[in-house]
Amino acid sequence: MIFYSCMEKMKAYRANHRIWLHQIRKYGLAGIIVVSILICNLFVFSICIVCATESETADAEAASTVTAKTAPTSSELYSTSCALMDGYSGRILYGKSPTTPMANASTTKMLTCILALEYGNLSDSVTVSARAAGQPKVRLGMTEGQEYVLEDLLYCLMLESYNDCAVAIAEHISGSVEEFAALMNEKAAEIGCIDTYFITPNGLDDEDETSFHHTTAEDLCLIMRYCTWESPECDTFLTITQTASYTFTDAYGSSHTATNHNTLLTTMDGALTGKTGYTNDAGYCYVMAYEKDGKRFCVALLACGWPNNKTYKWKDANTLITYAISTYTVQNLYQEPDLPIITIANSCPASPTLADWGQNVSFIPELALPQTSEESIPELIYMISSEDSISYDVNIQSSMTSPILSGQTIGYYRISIGDEPICEYAILATTSACAWDFPTLLKTIILSYVL
Repeated sequence: MIFYSCMEKMKAYRANHRIWLHQIRKYGLAGIIVVSILICNLFVFSICIVCATESETADAEAASTVTAKTAPTSSELYSTSCALMDGYSGRILYGKSPTTPMANASTTKMLTCILALEYGNLSDSVTVSARAAGQPKVRLGMTEGQEYVLEDLLYCLMLESYNDCAVAIAEHISGSVEEFAALMNEKAAEIGCIDTYFITPNGLDDEDETSFHHTTAEDLCLIMRYCTWESPECDTFLTITQTASYTFTDAYGSSHTATNHNTLLTTMDGALTGKTGYTNDAGYCYVMAYEKDGKRFCVALLACGWPNNKTYKWKDANTLITYAISTYTVQNLYQEPDLPIITIANSCPASPTLADWGQNVSFIPELALPQTSEESIPELIYMISSEDSISYDVNIQSSMTSPILSGQTIGYYRISIGDEPICEYAILATTSACAWDFPTLLKTIILSYVL
């Protein structure tokens, strides 16, 4: 960016100030002229820096109002790795190195929180261990042996990102940090994460004999999507993470207030929830969920700047959400297929009569649809852009011979976005068909006379 280029040039000028003085002493008037030229250049570059800084600020303020109809380029984003996900389907809509494993800092605490909600009770009493009390800043400041209510610790975890609360919660749920980490990785795999390995419940940088504490931008979006819309405890998760400020008094009479640091909750219309993070290895990280006018998105940003670039994550999130809401619409992609009448050559019903002789079995097949109590037509909700190509393919066996059983799979109905299949339904026979062979014909004649 222009800012960095100018800064580098200024550093070069400053580093060579001794050379300037040497030129003045050596060349007199000529030296003064040279230095004057250099000073003028420095002045021009200083103006350049101011203009670039003001431009970046203006761009950041306008990010949520400008309509972005094209995907941002990698150079337009500060994050080293990022992902924009369809909140309905989990489909990646945009990515910048979205599957690169990276440290993710306190965004880890989302999974810590949702597991505590799923496996614990808000009224649980949590006893603080020496390990929990010894966690580095930021922290609540608990001491070994103290007891806290799980609900209070969860607010401290998600609003203030306290590291000691994360460890206390993990030990309460699983008995140890190591066992809780195993539970976290199990849940991540269940959600669909491909390259996530958590060691700590608070996201502090760590490594063991297996790997380092990490996830990917794509996996982090999946975790956000699960916490926001899919977990049986998603409503409680949202209640906690959307709270602006939470005050409680502990069992020892001390009052504590946790304040939400997710700036986009108040500056972006539609921002639903999110979690920030920072460590030396991870840099600034952020993950969020967005929902408005039926549109759902998740954004994950990893290594989105280091000090003093704390606001980069807000700018990148605005850029991606602005692109998403201007490009994608909500659609139910399911369409009822036009299934053909199937005729089985040289066939008869399972219990034929002489009248069936020469009349082949015909039927209209059906789809094996998921059983739902509320709706007869499936919902296949996706965020779709005008660039997406939707295809519907019916594939039924070209030649079928008896016997055919009712309920037997005879083909499939596939729905795809571009070259990617997103759903496939089995096509089933609705009638059984037997072969008209001599034994069947003989049995039918005998039965017709006997009966």
